[in-house]
Amino acid sequence: MEENNYLHVEKEILKEIDETMPPEEELQDLAEFFKVFGDATRLKILSVLLCSEMCVYDIAAVLGMSQSAISHQLRVLKQLDLVKHRREGKTILYSLADAHIVTILRQGLDHIEE
Repeated sequence: MEENNYLHVEKEILKEIDETMPPEEELQDLAEFFKVFGDATRLKILSVLLCSEMCVYDIAAVLGMSQSAISHQLRVLKQLDLVKHRREGKTILYSLADAHIVTILRQGLDHIEE
């Protein structure tokens, strides 16, 4: 960081920022992660999965959307490790990947409901 551009900021604060700022690659990954939450269809799918594990067919029926649209969005959500799947016979069931996703969704909803 060039201190010349931040003369009004204390050197200790600049040092703390420099030490705690995540690397550029992590910030880019985080930006991609949060982009997923910028799509209403993906949020609907995540909200459904917040309530129950479901197959593509059931998610599509609940949301009144095509199976192909749901499959496409699930692929995006899987790539970013927001959802996971398991096979039960011929059926593939989807669920939220972990408790972090539940927390992010609930905190986001809490925030906008305030």
